[in-house]
Amino acid sequence: MGIKGAHDRIKAFSGTDLTEDLKKMRHPPLIIHGDDDRIVPLAASANETSKLVKDVTFEVYPGAPHGLSTVPECAGRSNADLLESARG
Repeated sequence: MGIKGAHDRIKAFSGTDLTEDLKKMRHPPLIIHGDDDRIVPLAASANETSKLVKDVTFEVYPGAPHGLSTVPECAGRSNADLLESARG
């Protein structure tokens, strides 16, 4: 991907306002976020997103970093939470 590709991707996800799209969600979403995410801080992202969406399930994993689904200590819980959410 290279540096330009990484920069473009960061610019796209950090500079795109998805507020109206979030309000239109039909399935109650699951938001999973680690409280030790140093790339996308909880206060600036998931906390605010959870206020925009109806019927949200909001799970904060204590001590979990960014990319928590790839961290062995968090992967089992995140997979179980995703499966439970998908099953409704």
